[in-house]
Amino acid sequence: MSPQQVITPEEKLAEAKRQLSFPRIVAICGSTRFMAEMAEADLRETKAGRIVVKPGCDLKSPHALWSDPAEAQALKIRLDELHRSKILLADEVLVVGDYIGDSTRAEIAYARSLGRPVRFTHPFPDYEIESVGHNSTGPTTEL
Repeated sequence: MSPQQVITPEEKLAEAKRQLSFPRIVAICGSTRFMAEMAEADLRETKAGRIVVKPGCDLKSPHALWSDPAEAQALKIRLDELHRSKILLADEVLVVGDYIGDSTRAEIAYARSLGRPVRFTHPFPDYEIESVGHNSTGPTTEL
């Protein structure tokens, strides 16, 4: 390696995962209305030998931790940032459910900007995801 070559943190992470012989890491994305489907996808991906990271909170379901609207809004911002970190950590993304809203579109766009393959549990017409692009890692129904 030449002294001018700078290794990015992302490259360091990828190399560390390679050196540790980590299994593939899958970030599950999608609307929290599909939490049950995400749990099923987690089971299937884990059974296939993959490490799974996914949303851990459903802010649409009542809970004392986010009962205050102001606290809930601040928590949503933190959880969105946390989920982007999960996508960065992952080797690929699995989009769960038959609906893609604005948040999921943004997650797909972020994953693709990092070069992460994106799989889908449901097929989507190109026009439904065109704002995030459509390439060879587009819709599949692997679950």
